[in-house]
Amino acid sequence: MLFNSFSFIVCFLPIVLLVFYTLARWRKLKLAIAFLLASSLFFYGYWEPAYLPVLIGSIAVNYILGQRIQRIQRKTPRSKTARQLMQIGIAINLGLLGYYKYAGFFVTNLNSAIGTHLPSPTIALPLAISFYSFTQIAYLIDADRGQAHDYDPIVYGLFITFFPQLIAGPILRHDQLIPELEQKRIFVFSRRNATIGITMFILGLAKKVLIADTLSPWVGDVFDQSATVSFYQAWFGALAYTLQLYFDFSGYSDMAVGLGRMFNVKIPINFDSPYQARSIADFWRRWHITLSDFLRDYLYIPLGGNRNGEVRRYINLFLTMLLGGLWHGAGWTFVAWGGLHGVYLVMHQLWARGRCWSPEWLGRGVTFVAVVMAWVLFRATEFRQAQDLLFAMLGGRGFEVSLALPIAVWMRGVGLLGLLFVVWFAPNTQAIAQRFQPTGRWAIALGAIAALTFIAMGQPSEFLYFQF
Repeated sequence: MLFNSFSFIVCFLPIVLLVFYTLARWRKLKLAIAFLLASSLFFYGYWEPAYLPVLIGSIAVNYILGQRIQRIQRKTPRSKTARQLMQIGIAINLGLLGYYKYAGFFVTNLNSAIGTHLPSPTIALPLAISFYSFTQIAYLIDADRGQAHDYDPIVYGLFITFFPQLIAGPILRHDQLIPELEQKRIFVFSRRNATIGITMFILGLAKKVLIADTLSPWVGDVFDQSATVSFYQAWFGALAYTLQLYFDFSGYSDMAVGLGRMFNVKIPINFDSPYQARSIADFWRRWHITLSDFLRDYLYIPLGGNRNGEVRRYINLFLTMLLGGLWHGAGWTFVAWGGLHGVYLVMHQLWARGRCWSPEWLGRGVTFVAVVMAWVLFRATEFRQAQDLLFAMLGGRGFEVSLALPIAVWMRGVGLLGLLFVVWFAPNTQAIAQRFQPTGRWAIALGAIAALTFIAMGQPSEFLYFQF
């Protein structure tokens, strides 16, 4: 089930809200939480019921291991047994993720490397497996550190499956969401939270339907003809994808936060105007914030962080981003994209270490161009496609731009330019929500946006991050 489908907006969401708050009003609080868990499992299983046992099994195994680790740690701090249980749990999560997401990739590359002819398995990727695996790895590590608590199994299950954030994040930690779910205030309907939630949901839906889905065929046209595109066409396609990904992912993130607010749950912001970043480090503090936090806390710092000298720091940065790229997909283009961002971050550290000054506008411009170039690798289906586009973008096929272009092409160019000004200078949805005051003008504006969005909604398309 997709957030941008009529079945979700017209049926699922209103029924879940109505039943949840009705049970809460009847003082059936535990039943209300159990209903929300069952609804979230239905939401997940509606897409592909066959993978529901994988999700439930993962939750059960991680919960049991986490509880066992905590009991051992309370009796014997820094216990080797607890550490071994944590390692077993991490191995199970990574094994599950590796089988479903990387088995075919591994076999294909093994055949290519040593000349074998092993059959490459074709395994459908369960939705959200990367997200709920990382979430539970973080939980096990925190349990071993003594930073987790005894949680009710129903609440823990809801923490993993809460439908606003289940499919494409954010990657929440137990101490971010479970305390929210244990607050009594979530059972009291709040008109203000509902109004803010609906506002954010509508704005996020509009980003997805009216902008991201409109840009999608423009992107496909360019990438599918990468071997022949001109300088102008290559940059048009790269910028179109840069904006498509922005509005698709920020749209989902806004909708997730808005849905959480409807249930009085404050889901952490996962997207904070990343194309306004002043440096590549600033970009990663704004783009997919919870993934960046996870990679920092559970990979970069355990690798040694910046504690073992500058050279080791740069190696740790590069490895962290390399693995972050691999997390996004089983393909060498994703690995290269992550590695390129690792190089970017190392260059940024070297620049900062030299205390070289540059004006803010230059930092923002260089960062944005670097990100756009890297997105070409991220979107490309193979290296050859990325190579062709980057070659054209760097002027390999000349810089000539014909003025005798169809009016539709000029209109698309103007549209891209307008969207670029929005992502560079306009306040984001979170900033708008903070200043939000329910007035008649707001209602009319949101009603018009919602009407346009519903009219444009046809066959719902997946969010781009669903594939990860």
